[in-house]
Amino acid sequence: MSENRKKSLPRREFLKATGITGAVAGVAAVSLKGQPAEAVEMKTSGRAGYRETEHIKTYYELARF
Repeated sequence: MSENRKKSLPRREFLKATGITGAVAGVAAVSLKGQPAEAVEMKTSGRAGYRETEHIKTYYELARF
């Protein structure tokens, strides 16, 4: 039984270290200040729904629909 405890101790230490590292990374990500992203306006024809664009047409040709 004592052999099993000695073998599992390094694994537990590793798991503790990964948990702490993840927490520190989360705090660092939240605390870093960046510039906010700007939204890009899409040009639409005023209609919502399906649009058959060039890459859709290419897909249809390759898929033989």
